[in-house]
Amino acid sequence: MPATSTVSTRLDAADLSLIQSLAELEGCDRATLIKSLVRNGLKNLRRERAVEAFRREEVTLSRAAELAGLNLWEFLALMDLEKLELHYDVAELEEDVRALK
Repeated sequence: MPATSTVSTRLDAADLSLIQSLAELEGCDRATLIKSLVRNGLKNLRRERAVEAFRREEVTLSRAAELAGLNLWEFLALMDLEKLELHYDVAELEEDVRALK
């Protein structure tokens, strides 16, 4: 099992109350809910950053997929959802073919 670390933060009363309410709805304790929220937030942030980097043409398709934590096919599906256009040249195609092997 991977090592874990304890992280603490201060929350205002309204946030804490919301977390407690959501934990009860989910049938879990606050710590479990917070871990889930952090994981989902990190996953979403990775994808958002990858989409924006690809949209600004700062990264290739394969690099954007890697940044997002997705394979190429998953990132292509995300591109459709995000209304991203595929900007692609021969060098990027060659890089992506190597990444698929």
